[in-house]
Amino acid sequence: MKLEIITPKKTLFSGEVDLVQLPGLDGLFEILKNHAPMIAALGKGRIKIKKGNEKEIFFEITGGVLEVLHNKVLVLAD
Repeated sequence: MKLEIITPKKTLFSGEVDLVQLPGLDGLFEILKNHAPMIAALGKGRIKIKKGNEKEIFFEITGGVLEVLHNKVLVLAD
């Protein structure tokens, strides 16, 4: 699935991923390929990205929003 993580200043990540774990307001949750459409508020924490056998990638955020639609995950982060 395609993931984009965008801040007001720059794009932190754009590419294909297998899994993304995000800090929701009520705790961590994960998005995998073919996830149902959703919109969610994000809290302070760490975004974890997994791509195949590559090393996991992490980004710290202080909040934001998430949209999942048609195997595309868009994160607007602070």
